[in-house]
Amino acid sequence: MNDKLFVYGTLLDEDNKYGIYLHDNSRFLATGKIRGKLYDTGEYPGAVLLSEGNEYIYGSILQIDDPGEVLAVIDLYEGFGDDQPQPNEFVRVLTQAENDAGVVDCWIYLYNLPVNGLYSIDDGKYIK
Repeated sequence: MNDKLFVYGTLLDEDNKYGIYLHDNSRFLATGKIRGKLYDTGEYPGAVLLSEGNEYIYGSILQIDDPGEVLAVIDLYEGFGDDQPQPNEFVRVLTQAENDAGVVDCWIYLYNLPVNGLYSIDDGKYIK
């Protein structure tokens, strides 16, 4: 299982208990970006991938210590899985993040509901 995770929102918040859990069970590899668009859903951001264009989501690439265990915990936080309300608000997918060293395959949680009416975060940065 891939052991890299791209985080861009509340999981970077040092006051978020799941962010703390992730920090304690992974190590920072690099800052990075993923081609996509970021939306403000109210209490947290939602990312949507784009296949082309010059819009990016900025965040951190983490290497997870035990991907099976850690991703299961973060899946619960993100509401992802067959045992969560359907359709899932977020889905976890494997994609590629760009950084100064090149391209890294990593997991990302993407917003899985319509974005109509949501505020676009045009600079692609949720945590300033």
